[in-house]
Amino acid sequence: MKKKEKVFEILFLLTAGFSILAVLMICLFLFANGIPAIHKIGVIDFLFGQRWKPGNDLYGIFPMIVGSLYVTAGAIIFGVPVGLMTAVFLSRFCPKKLHGILKNGIDLLAGIPSVVYGFFGLMVIVPFVRNVFGGNGSSILTASLLLGMMILPTIISVSESSLNSVPSTYYEGARALGATHERAVFMVMLPAAKSGILAGVILGIGRAIGETMAVIMVAGNQARIPDSILKGVRTLTANIVIEMGYAADLHREALIATGVVLFVFILGINMTFNLVKNRRSKC
Repeated sequence: MKKKEKVFEILFLLTAGFSILAVLMICLFLFANGIPAIHKIGVIDFLFGQRWKPGNDLYGIFPMIVGSLYVTAGAIIFGVPVGLMTAVFLSRFCPKKLHGILKNGIDLLAGIPSVVYGFFGLMVIVPFVRNVFGGNGSSILTASLLLGMMILPTIISVSESSLNSVPSTYYEGARALGATHERAVFMVMLPAAKSGILAGVILGIGRAIGETMAVIMVAGNQARIPDSILKGVRTLTANIVIEMGYAADLHREALIATGVVLFVFILGINMTFNLVKNRRSKC
């Protein structure tokens, strides 16, 4: 028995070590190939340059940074309120018979491939935005709506779990003091679960800022700073995917450097999530 435990202990250690090694290899590849490109182009010109023209050796990714932030912010505006209210409904208001159906639907939503979301956005959301708001339909607004849908499963699942983990004595105490069901949920349960809900929002942000295929299909892919939510935009991820197939020399290195910037963004989001999780565990 002890031999089996030792074998499994070594096996688990190796798998954990492989995961860490994979992350280190990715970091090494990105920084080894991306940092020299940033040095050649210039940090200021690369991060704050507003023109991306590889044919003219102009590699400014500021429009893509702004595009990623705009689209992610739009996804938060559309996705967070809907996801949070859905989580509250599933946790405290939903009948048991309906809960299983809705939960399976949300799980199915999480398993839909990005390209299917993109195709739906291209065929449904783009014409809707074009007919209702104007423009050609491929815009920040369209990408934000689509990403808002894509981050719903993450926000709903994490927020519902956080609400369910709140001790029932909180709710019972509020009811005993005369609070209505709705007031007990929104004034007591939600504040008690705020750390977990925030963690779900942070994970949703990570999903939104790292999304590629769906954004490529609906965002317009224009490497410029937009002056309206109805204008097209290009994100950091889209910039890499669109041009990596034919890029060479400094152009290729600049795309890898774009990946470094994206990696730093995702790293910052994950660190924020860990801080929130650690703070929650101490409370």
